[in-house]
Amino acid sequence: MAKYGKKASEKVEKAMHERKRGTLKSGSSGKKVKSRKQAIAIGLSEARKAGAKVPRKKSSSKKK
Repeated sequence: MAKYGKKASEKVEKAMHERKRGTLKSGSSGKKVKSRKQAIAIGLSEARKAGAKVPRKKSSSKKK
């Protein structure tokens, strides 16, 4: 069973192309994205908003 849907891979691919061209910008600050990991994260985030099949984000808060 695939973890990610086709729509999710398309969104990530689009974000990676934008990063390579230098047109991909981060959400709040609007700075150019240079990191490959950040480009993937933006693509997955857009896919989630579009309703694509993407696993949930891992929570950042760690329990002690």
